[in-house]
Amino acid sequence: MSVAAVNASAKINVVRTEVNGVLILEPKVFGDARGFFMETYNKATMAEVGITDNFVQDNHSRSEHNVLRGLHYQVEQTQGKLVRAIVGELFDVAVDLRRSSPTFGKWAAATLSAENKRMMWVPAGCAHGFLVVSDIAEVLYKATDFYAPQHERSIRWDDPDLQIEWPIVAPPLLSDKDRNGLKFAEAPLFE
Repeated sequence: MSVAAVNASAKINVVRTEVNGVLILEPKVFGDARGFFMETYNKATMAEVGITDNFVQDNHSRSEHNVLRGLHYQVEQTQGKLVRAIVGELFDVAVDLRRSSPTFGKWAAATLSAENKRMMWVPAGCAHGFLVVSDIAEVLYKATDFYAPQHERSIRWDDPDLQIEWPIVAPPLLSDKDRNGLKFAEAPLFE
């Protein structure tokens, strides 16, 4: 994965991934004997690192070990997502579906956990998915447009063209939607 790290006003460390626009964000955490405090979203700080999107919806999911969700995206009302784990650990993945992007068809991944407090920015035009690698995981994510089930699509998590290196130890637990996901070569994509 990525190479370049940027520091935005010392509030957040940004790791640029191999996929155009997909970022790993490491907020500054202030801890002491009482616990910790961190800023998970600040409009000005995000703008400094290039995230100027307006968030309109917050989502929270809980999943058991070995649940794999994704790869999801919306063909209309496209969503950028700012994703973080507040309980447990997950292997988080973004796939570039933008034909005009220099990283079209490539994927980036990061381990997000309650312990490392990392976040992943998945811009609109990318599919998103994750695998729970802890006993349970609770995931929060901010979205830049409203959920629109009529526009949602799912690409197969195990698509041979994508060759995502999931840390699979047993067959994952999938929804029917994800079990019947489209092949990357047949999925509607973006220009």
